[in-house]
Amino acid sequence: MPAGVCGCCGPLRPRYKRLVDNIFPEDPNDGLVKSDMEKLTFYAVSAPEKLDRIGAYLAERLSRDVVRHRYGYVVIAMEALDQLLMACHSQSIKPFVESFLHMVAKLLESREPDLQILGTNSFVKFANIEEDTPSYHRRYDFFVSQFSAMCHSTHEDMETRNKIRVAGIKGLQGVVRKTVNDELQAIIWEPQHMDKLIPSMLFNMQSAEDTDRTGPPTTPSDENPAVLAENCFRELLGRAAYGNMNNAVRPVLVHLDNHRLWESNEFAVSCFRIVMYSIQAQHSHHVIQQVLGHLDAHKKSSPRVRAGMVQVILETVAIAARGSIGPTVLDVFNTLLKHLRISVDFELGDRRYSSSSGNANSTFKESEERVVQNAIIQTIGFFGGNLPDYQRSEVMMFIMGKVPVFGTPCHTLETTNMGDLGTKRIQVMLLRSLIMVTSGYKAKSIHAALPAPFLDPLLSVSLMEDSELRQLVLEILHNLIDRHDNRAKLRGIRVIPDVSALKIKREKISKQDVNFMKKHGQQLYRHIYLGCKEDDNVHKNFELLFTALALVTIELANEDVVIDLIRLSIALQDMAIMNEDNLSIFNRCGTMALVAAYLNFLSQMIANPAFCQHVSKVIEVRSLEAPYLLPETFFREKCTLPKTLERHDKNLFFLTNKIAESLSGTSYCVDRLSVPYVPQVTDEDKLSRRKSIVDTVSIQVDILSGNNQPDKTRIAEEITFEALKKAIDTTGMEEQEKEKRRQVIEKFQKAPFEEIAAQCEIQANQLHNKLAKIFELTIRPPPSPSGTVTVAAGHTQYQSVPVYEMKFPDLCVY
Repeated sequence: MPAGVCGCCGPLRPRYKRLVDNIFPEDPNDGLVKSDMEKLTFYAVSAPEKLDRIGAYLAERLSRDVVRHRYGYVVIAMEALDQLLMACHSQSIKPFVESFLHMVAKLLESREPDLQILGTNSFVKFANIEEDTPSYHRRYDFFVSQFSAMCHSTHEDMETRNKIRVAGIKGLQGVVRKTVNDELQAIIWEPQHMDKLIPSMLFNMQSAEDTDRTGPPTTPSDENPAVLAENCFRELLGRAAYGNMNNAVRPVLVHLDNHRLWESNEFAVSCFRIVMYSIQAQHSHHVIQQVLGHLDAHKKSSPRVRAGMVQVILETVAIAARGSIGPTVLDVFNTLLKHLRISVDFELGDRRYSSSSGNANSTFKESEERVVQNAIIQTIGFFGGNLPDYQRSEVMMFIMGKVPVFGTPCHTLETTNMGDLGTKRIQVMLLRSLIMVTSGYKAKSIHAALPAPFLDPLLSVSLMEDSELRQLVLEILHNLIDRHDNRAKLRGIRVIPDVSALKIKREKISKQDVNFMKKHGQQLYRHIYLGCKEDDNVHKNFELLFTALALVTIELANEDVVIDLIRLSIALQDMAIMNEDNLSIFNRCGTMALVAAYLNFLSQMIANPAFCQHVSKVIEVRSLEAPYLLPETFFREKCTLPKTLERHDKNLFFLTNKIAESLSGTSYCVDRLSVPYVPQVTDEDKLSRRKSIVDTVSIQVDILSGNNQPDKTRIAEEITFEALKKAIDTTGMEEQEKEKRRQVIEKFQKAPFEEIAAQCEIQANQLHNKLAKIFELTIRPPPSPSGTVTVAAGHTQYQSVPVYEMKFPDLCVY
C-alpha cells in the first residue's frame, strides 16, 4: 500500500510542514520551541515563496485546535505567526497576511475572552508593520464590526469586561492606523464604518464619565477603556481630511442624540473640545457648520436640548476663534439670531397659554426658554469678543442691523408678528450681546469704533421709551469710547472731591477724533439731552449718563468740545428749572444732581481755578440749603424732594456769565457760551416709538386760524407811541412767545391726528396755490409787439400790444 507508506513515513512530508510541526511541543505548557522556531524563520526568509504554504498550514492547525479547545497550541500558533510576520518583509508576504487575518478572524469569532484578546493583540502587532506595497483587495469590514462589538461588551465580570473593551479599542486603533494612511483604504471613512467606530469610542468615554460621578477609577490608565478610547478618537480625528469631516462629526451628533446627552451637556461639551483640538485648524469652520445645521434640525426640541447645543457651539467657536474660521462668522450669527427669535416665539406662546389656562408647566417652559436665550447671548458675545478687531467691527454692524426699531422693516428676524413685548425682548437680548462683543474693543480712532452706519441706529434705540434699552445703549457707548480703561474709576455718580486722585489715563486727542466730534458730536449731545428728559429714568440711567459725559471729556474733548459740553450742561439745568415738558420732580432733581457732578468733574479736568471755585461754591450752597440737588443725597433711598424748583435762589444754580468770566482770557471761545444749546430734530425720532417727537426749542409751527383766508389783505398797523413802547419792552413778548410755544407743543401732543393732518393739508394747499401762480407767471411768454396768436370760434386772430403799454423789468430800462 504505497499510500499508507507515504502517510506513515515522516521524512516524506514536505519540509515546511515538518518545520511547523517541530515548533509545537508535546506539552503545550512548555511553550514554543525556540530552536525549531529559529529554523522555521530562517527557512521562511530563505524561501519566501513558501510563506503562503506555511501560513495556510498554520491556519489549518489553529482552526483544528480551536475546535478541539486545545488553547495552549492556539497560543503557540499565534506566537509563531507573529514572529514570522515581523521577520518577513518580501513581496510574497501578501498571501501569508491573508492566512494570518483569517486566523485572527477565527479567534475573534470565538466566545472565549482570552482568544479574542489574543487575536486582537496579534492584529495590533500586524497593524504596526509598515508594508512596502499597498494592498489592492484587502478589506477590514469584519474587523471593524467585531472590534466595535467588543467595545460594547457586557460581560458579567467587571475585570473581564474591561479587558474585552480595551482589546476592542486597541483593535479599532489598529484598523485606523493600518487603513487611514493607505490611499486604497479610504473606504474606512465611509458612513457604514464611521457609524461603528466613533460610537464605540464615545460609548467607552461616556462610561468613564458615569464612573467618575460614582467613584474613583479602579483600573490603571494604560488599561482604562476611556483613556484608550479618547486617544483613539483623537488619533482618528487628527488624520481626517476635509472631505471626511462630515462623516467623522455626524456620528458624534447622532450618538449624543440617541443617548440624550444634550440636556446634561458636560459630556457633549468635553467631546467637542476633543474634536476641535484634534482636527486640523483649517477644518474648524466645517465642524461649526455641522453643529449649526444640527441645531436647525432640532429647532422644535426641548429648551434644554437646544441650550445644550448652543453651549457646544459656544465651546467650538471659542476654540475656533483663536485660529482661522473662514466664512463661518456670519453663518454663526445668522443661525443664532434665528434661534433667538424662535425661542422668544416659544416663550411668548407659553406665556399666553399660561395666562389663559393658568398652567404651571408653561411658566416652567418659559424659564427654560430664558436659559436658551441666555446661552445664545453668551455665545454671540463670547464669539464676537474673541474675534480680531477687523472682524469684530463687522460683527457689531451685523448685530446692530438685526436690532428691530419701530417704524423700520426688520427683514431677517421677522418680528412683525411678535408684538411689542417680543420686539422688546429681542432688542434687549441683542443689545446685551453687543455689550459683550464691544467689551475690551479698543479702536485706534473713535470713527473706527462708531462709524455712521452703526452710530445712527444705535442712537435711534436710545430714543425709545424704555429705561432698560437706554441703559444698554449707554453701556455700549462706554465700551467703545473708553479706550484707556477709565470707566471703573468713574463708577457711581458723585461729586468727586479730587479728580487727580483717580489717576485717569488720557492722551492728546487725535485729528481723526476731532473730525468725528465735528461731524457727530451734536448727535451725542442731543441724545444725552433727550435721555435726561425721560420720565422713567432711574438711578442707573443718571449714573450711566454721568459716565458717558465724563468719558467724552476724557477721550474726545478739545477746547470746542469743552464749550459744547458746558452749553449742554447749562441747557440741562435750564430744562429742569423751567420744566416746559412737565417732568416729574424726581427727574428734575436727578438732572440737577447730574449737572453738578459733571461740572465738578469737568472743571477739575480742565484745571481752571476760577471755574472750579464757582462750581465748588454752588455745591457748597446746595449742601447747606438744597442737598437734594446733589447726587450723594438725592440718590439715597429716603430723600425728601421739594414740590418745586422755581423758587430757589440763583446761588443754587450754575450761571453762564460766571463760567464765561472764569474762562475769559484762556484759549476757550467764551463767546459761544452766550448761545444756548438747541438740540436738533433728526430723522432718528421717526424711527423710535415716543409719545412726542416735538422738540420744545427747535420746532416752530405757525398755526393759521380757521377764518384766515389766503386772499384776505392784512390791515396795516398804525404806528403810534404806544406801539413803539411795546416793541421796546421785550419782557411781555418773551412770556407771549413762551405761551405760544407751549400751546403749539400741547396741540401736537394732545390734538387728534385727523385735526393735525387737516391743518397740514390746508397749509399744503396754500403752498401749492402760491407755487402754481409763480409757475404760471414764469412759464407764460412775455407780451410782444408783433402780437400773439389766439383762437376764437375756430378762427385765428392776432392781437398786438403797443410798445408804450409793455412793462419791462427795471434792469432792462436805461
